Amino acid sequence: MQVKRSETRGDFVIEYIGGALAVVAVVLLFISAQNRTRAVGRNIAPEDIEEFFYTYASSTYPPDYQRYHFYKENGRYKFSHEKREGCRWPLTESDVTRSGSMELSEEEWLEFLSYLKDGKVKKRKENSIAGGSGPWLYLYWKGDKGKYQEFFFFNLKGKKAFEEFCAALALPHEKYPENVVSDEKQI
Repeated sequence: MQVKRSETRGDFVIEYIGGALAVVAVVLLFISAQNRTRAVGRNIAPEDIEEFFYTYASSTYPPDYQRYHFYKENGRYKFSHEKREGCRWPLTESDVTRSGSMELSEEEWLEFLSYLKDGKVKKRKENSIAGGSGPWLYLYWKGDKGKYQEFFFFNLKGKKAFEEFCAALALPHEKYPENVVSDEKQI
């Protein structure tokens, strides 16, 4: 009878440990699912992308600020930009030196999306640490749950190409005269 008791106790211990390990595994899977990244083009369909912000701000002398914004409005694709320059920090709306908005063609929207392809989106974190100039990148898409919005380019080459694309869109030129508010600083 002594043997059966210890076997029963041993079985109980093994079942208890097995159950505890199963609970730990489920908790770890839940945590990893909550923190996982999503990739544009794999987990995020291009047609689900609704809005994208790129913001760069530097407080070094002279301070600098640039924002690019891509979005959908009433079934149309839009782009807006704003550049601020000045000699004081923080730069405000009175420091806007160039801004504008335009409607994008379907080809331009698809080119914009091509720069985001394979980029990662993570859970958005509020960062209270001062410093750093960014850029800060936020992607709003169907299914982001108001959380999964912080964007990271796939590589630096893609980020650089995206910045060049945006700079070209923001240039004043005959095709898009509405892109420029003023070439001169507004006072």
